[in-house]
Amino acid sequence: QLHLVESGGGLVQAGGSLRLSCASPGRIFSGYAMGWFRQAPGKEREFVSAISGSGITNNADSVKGRFTASRGNEDETVYLQMNSLKPEDTATYYCAAKFTGDDYSAYYSDETAYTYWGRGTQVTVSS
Repeated sequence: QLHLVESGGGLVQAGGSLRLSCASPGRIFSGYAMGWFRQAPGKEREFVSAISGSGITNNADSVKGRFTASRGNEDETVYLQMNSLKPEDTATYYCAAKFTGDDYSAYYSDETAYTYWGRGTQVTVSS
């Protein structure tokens, strides 16, 4: 069982960058597809980025060319690099995981596919 913990959120000016991290203390993410989602106040949670066990990524249209998900070398951490941030990126960002075993190419944009969720980290982008 995973216990996901996000970190790296904060306050940044428009055009700036942040890197979010997601880890599960004492565990590695080998065999898991990972995803990043976000929820702004008054809005539903939405897909941001997904990464398969082999590193294949899929990004929402709203963040393509600006955000990139990656996996740490030892598969202990998953990252979301966010560049060229906009005020509309302001949200709580969540990390999610789904066990995929040896299907290293699978990734998911549907939040219902994921089993494990973190509590989120706040990202605020000022104009």
